[in-house]
Amino acid sequence: MNNTANEVLEFVKENDVKFIRLNFCDLFGTQKSISIMADELESAFENGVSFDAHAVHGFKDVKQSDLLLFPDPATLMVLPWRPGPGRIVRFYCDIKNPDGSFYTHDSRNILKQTAARCDKLGYVCKIGPECEFFLFKTDENGDPTDNPLDHGGYLDILPLDRGGDIRREICLTLEEMGIKPETSHHEQGPGQNEIDFRFGDALTGADNLQTLKTVVREIAARNGCFASFMPKPIADCPGSGMHVNLSLTKNGLNIFKNTAEGHSDIAESFIAGILAKIPEITIFLNPLTNSYERLGKFEAPSYVSWSHQNRSQLIRIPAATGEKVRMELRSPDPAMNPYLAFALIIAAGTAGIESGMTLPPALDEDLYTADEAVLRTLTPLPPNMEEAIRLAEHSSFVQNVVGDELLTKYLASKKKEAADFAAVNNKAEFYRKRYFGII
Repeated sequence: MNNTANEVLEFVKENDVKFIRLNFCDLFGTQKSISIMADELESAFENGVSFDAHAVHGFKDVKQSDLLLFPDPATLMVLPWRPGPGRIVRFYCDIKNPDGSFYTHDSRNILKQTAARCDKLGYVCKIGPECEFFLFKTDENGDPTDNPLDHGGYLDILPLDRGGDIRREICLTLEEMGIKPETSHHEQGPGQNEIDFRFGDALTGADNLQTLKTVVREIAARNGCFASFMPKPIADCPGSGMHVNLSLTKNGLNIFKNTAEGHSDIAESFIAGILAKIPEITIFLNPLTNSYERLGKFEAPSYVSWSHQNRSQLIRIPAATGEKVRMELRSPDPAMNPYLAFALIIAAGTAGIESGMTLPPALDEDLYTADEAVLRTLTPLPPNMEEAIRLAEHSSFVQNVVGDELLTKYLASKKKEAADFAAVNNKAEFYRKRYFGII
């Protein structure tokens, strides 16, 4: 919905809107929100709404702690689970300094700027995420337990799949909010589900992903469940990925082509750029110590490689035709900040185009059973958080995309997290206390 501020104010007046939620996320993708009354919205558009940035993880220190939220009128959405009278709408916000300049740690604005650089080359990057999550039962107090909702497997239905009604309610709610789900199904793990929505521009894709997480949690809670986006909540079971589908359009036409048509040189350079930079940006795509329990297992990649259709590869080109021809990046997980993650992925692909990178030959091997001699020729993904931090810390590419100050703050937090993990004897207990029930 692309609205001007005046149109939004008229909509709010005519539709009995009483409460406004102003949403943003911290440096690590955790969603935050301030609520204002409807009659404060005009002032919010003009002057912003102040908040204490020192209290937001990864933002400012206490000496200069004021930042302002400016609602983006194009992100107006009515929250269907809060019906009238007194309806609630939400906006995603730009974060600005008191002098009106954009705050450098506003990851949503970083994605805007990165997408604009791709646009200047004449290409629009389209993104379609595939979000996996687990549903767990809750106890008598409504707190999450470690018991999954069911013990179904891939594409199962009742009686093995007990999440079908919840997924349907999620999809109908998303559709009511203007987000078009394409598919939903039970995934491989017990209580594991997936919902995919139609591709769109990068900023809308990131916004919609944040909305999806909110809707999933709201609907799950209404059904007596807890939704977890933790990458590996159950040991020895498949983890949750956030596969990212990307394509490029030029003059409204998808330049990715299927195998029979022969690949576009630009598309190949875009893919090559992502392959080249993926180790350096992994700490943003796989941001938790728990993320590295998932990689290399149950169809999650562990090497930098690509192929057609092959699900053991980092990047695969799915079987598709027309506008649905795309690349699928399989390493990210749902704990990531989608704004930073998408910005880095697009910037890597753009760098590949600008330098005319050549895509290496496809590797048509099952990497889970491949000979060691084959694996030794490949670049591995970082096997743990410490290595992912090291690669990002020495990356001028990452620094150029997110800025030196943001990178330093982000990595300082991740170093502390890695050190805390290294100091424990019981990994499962660390994961439970640090992530489960939160992520």
